[in-house]
Amino acid sequence: MSCARLAAALWIGWAIVVWNVVLDQTIVLAGRGYIVAAIGAAQGSGPYARIDDWMRPAVTRGFWFATAAAAAILAIGFISLLVAVRSTRLPDGSSRFTREPDCASNRIR
Repeated sequence: MSCARLAAALWIGWAIVVWNVVLDQTIVLAGRGYIVAAIGAAQGSGPYARIDDWMRPAVTRGFWFATAAAAAILAIGFISLLVAVRSTRLPDGSSRFTREPDCASNRIR
């Protein structure tokens, strides 16, 4: 596997993890807000709090926030990867290296 492919796979993996974390955090925060509203409603200080009124907007909002965060990570990652790959090429299109570097041999021991 080339270094560029490994870097691309790591950027994609990071974007997937961030997407899941942002969506989950948005839903958790909406759930906490619902619990506060439900406790207030149960104590008689407001109308009945329906969980659907809290969670449906949270899922939609979380989906779009998560997608925006993942898209930003992918854009930054692939633009920087493109810049890095182009910086290793000479004007005639050949590589600066006599052979492609092996990412597996660059492990920290």
